[in-house]
Amino acid sequence: MEEHQEEGFLLPTPLAKLLSFQTDLVYNGLVSVFSPFFSLFAVASQSYHRAEETTDSVESAVQRVPSRITHGGTLLLKKLGLCFLSVAYVCMILIFFLFLATMVGVGLVRFWVEEPVSVKEILHFDYTEPHPTALFSFNGFTSFKGHLRKKQISVPVGHTFFASLVLVMPESDFNRELGVFQLTAELVSVNGHVLAKSSQPCMLRFRSSPIRLARTFLMGVPLVMGISGETQNINVEIVRHKEDHRRSNAIRVTLHPRAGTSNLPELYEAEILMRSNLPWTKELVRNWKWTFYVWVSLYVYIGLLMSLVCCYRPVLFLVTPQQCSNEAASGEAGDGNEVCELLREWRRSRGSSASGISVSTREDATSVSVEDDVEDSESVCLG
Repeated sequence: MEEHQEEGFLLPTPLAKLLSFQTDLVYNGLVSVFSPFFSLFAVASQSYHRAEETTDSVESAVQRVPSRITHGGTLLLKKLGLCFLSVAYVCMILIFFLFLATMVGVGLVRFWVEEPVSVKEILHFDYTEPHPTALFSFNGFTSFKGHLRKKQISVPVGHTFFASLVLVMPESDFNRELGVFQLTAELVSVNGHVLAKSSQPCMLRFRSSPIRLARTFLMGVPLVMGISGETQNINVEIVRHKEDHRRSNAIRVTLHPRAGTSNLPELYEAEILMRSNLPWTKELVRNWKWTFYVWVSLYVYIGLLMSLVCCYRPVLFLVTPQQCSNEAASGEAGDGNEVCELLREWRRSRGSSASGISVSTREDATSVSVEDDVEDSESVCLG
């Protein structure tokens, strides 16, 4: 008061208090009115800064996307190459087992299926004997293109074989006048016993003189050139036998003149043909052998694959889906970690913004409550 008196400005004490109270009241009212706007502005600016930071982090992540794409493409190419190599390896193993199964299946069927016996051989009669004889042996040596080779003819038990003799005889006057002669065949066992015997007459087919002249006239050029010959072939079935435990060893063929004469036929060549017939069950199997080849090979192939998958699975599958998934997880771990970091930053920014809003609202509430307390205290003093 003394200072105010010295300055020449004097205010009563109650009036000064009233003015200060009104001034505080106006100030507190303005603060109460504009504090939400200031709080919203602060939150908006903070959110804007957070958004800018998030945008920068996203832009940096987007800038890192091409490198990630390149890394992912390289990883994909490696996986595709590994897959192609694995497929080629598995195909190679499957083709090898298919070839092996085919060989085993064909071998088993051929071991099971019996083939008929078919033999063709030239016979030589010994005309130094009164009754020329020729021997066809199942075991021994035979002449083939001027060379001797060992032969082994084995007719399986149960087969029925037929032996035929083909005689190539010239149409000479001697053979025409000879007429009938006798042909005898004997089937000899290993012990030398005769198992079967047959005897039948043979002769040239008759041709009259006009027929022979006409044929000679028509076939003159081929006869002169050696394309055709004046011969006849006589085919005689000499043996029919079913093989049993008494094994056959040879066929002996003998020429006999007819009764009352000692003349024997003239021969260019004699040839024996032997073939066997299988029993009907084995013949059925032989007729269907290609079907058995396919099915037996297929079963062997399936068996080999089953044994390979059950016992040697790592040999067949070098790369398993678990390995591929582990590689993919290890390859994508880096990308997943970066995405998780971005999500954490975004959640942290959201949380901080919300906490900022709550803190600001709490500050406003406390300020308003303090101002209310001050006003109450001033009113009490005035009272």
